[in-house]
Amino acid sequence: MIKLGDYNTLHILRHTSVGLFLGDEDGNEILLPNKYVPETYEIGDTMNVFCYLDHEERPVSVTLKPKITINSFALLQVADVNDIGAFMDWGMEKHLFVPFKEQARKMQEGKWYIVYMYEDEKTGRLVASSKTDRFLDNRKPDVSRFDTVELMVYRYTDLGVEMIVNGKYKGLVYKDEIYKKLHLGEQLTGVVKKVREDNKIDLSLEQLGFKNLEPSAQKVMEVLEENHGFLALHDKSEPEVIREQLEMSKKSFKRAIGVLYKQKSIRIEEDGIYLM
Repeated sequence: MIKLGDYNTLHILRHTSVGLFLGDEDGNEILLPNKYVPETYEIGDTMNVFCYLDHEERPVSVTLKPKITINSFALLQVADVNDIGAFMDWGMEKHLFVPFKEQARKMQEGKWYIVYMYEDEKTGRLVASSKTDRFLDNRKPDVSRFDTVELMVYRYTDLGVEMIVNGKYKGLVYKDEIYKKLHLGEQLTGVVKKVREDNKIDLSLEQLGFKNLEPSAQKVMEVLEENHGFLALHDKSEPEVIREQLEMSKKSFKRAIGVLYKQKSIRIEEDGIYLM
């Protein structure tokens, strides 16, 4: 099956006056117009092409690189607005349509918006929506603490910056943990700090996640989690007590809590250590 709005690896079937016809293993065919035909090729060769509907709503393949693919998010600029909706520049000859009903707020020509592209079930056309929250689902996030995830800067809030996580979920980086300027639509890598009981995802932009801490620091974190975020130990605890609870020396323990304290992962009180 040839998937519109995405890349397809297809075989060159034949040459015609209008271009090459490419096909998949199921016998489906699509035109690669002359302007995209490579200088050299042989019948039977494979090509990786992007497929979509052209100005006349005909399926075509191109060698252009789109700025967004189906069922994904991207930051795009509005190229035109008319009486039926907005049209965005997504790197194709035909602009991407955003109906008025799919605009979170009325779009303006020249401005940039994060949108989600999908196939309209009624028309079969590729369209986009800036009502992006409905395409994010945190009911059962398939991520865990310490996971490395792909992020897109999504929205600025009083708490920090919301991120799109792995193109599926919504997460948050708290503002006191952001040490560089972030730009809307910017893509970067982060680490899952915590998945809360309500399935909200806390994120870190630090490349060195907790999982990569020295073993003693990671051990303290694991025991804290097992004990509901509290450990009745501190730097004045007896070495024997530390060894009994953590199976490590007092020197390793002090080094571990020092690392965790600097990373603002714990707070140290008179009665013990608390997980932040």
